[in-house]
Amino acid sequence: MSDAQKEALKKLIKEQQEGAVQWLKYWQEFSAFDTWQFWFHVVMFVSPLIVLYFAMDWKRALQLGFYGFNVHMWFAYIDDFGATQALWTYPYKMIPFISHSVGLDASLVPVSFMLVYQWTIKHKKNYYLYTLLLSLFLSFILKPIFVMHKLFKFNAWVNYFHLFLSYIVILVLSKVITDIFLYLQKNAEKKGTKVGTKRKGPVLK
Repeated sequence: MSDAQKEALKKLIKEQQEGAVQWLKYWQEFSAFDTWQFWFHVVMFVSPLIVLYFAMDWKRALQLGFYGFNVHMWFAYIDDFGATQALWTYPYKMIPFISHSVGLDASLVPVSFMLVYQWTIKHKKNYYLYTLLLSLFLSFILKPIFVMHKLFKFNAWVNYFHLFLSYIVILVLSKVITDIFLYLQKNAEKKGTKVGTKRKGPVLK
């Protein structure tokens, strides 16, 4: 590592540390426990998890959980990218050390997609149609409500349509990856059954 690179990296780390301190001070003054916005984020985090506990088909817990975790991860990646690039901002947060909204990324959005996914499986409905409708609701109804109440703020060229496109990416990736792993699991189970059948010897009486 050259001296120039060390100096550049040192500068970036210092700016990052200063930014973290400033965000913490901002949170303590404007977004801490004494604001209704903080408790709104807490409710947004806790409530969907309670609903999921009672509404989830626990026989499909692994499949639904794996799918929901996919939704959570992809949404968190996109939300974190937008926040760190200053494309958008959450003026109020539950946790000051995270750039995105924990309530949305880890609870409300994943749980909403999980329940729709579960419903489409149970009733044999088109997954892409109904998750697309959910994405329309989240992008063009829920997010404008957030903007109206200063819970979400656009900073640059992005708009609601770009958010909608990100939801499409999330719903496709999450479904495709889940389907791939389900296929691999079923394929392995079939091979295991065949191997077990072949190994069975004659039954001695």
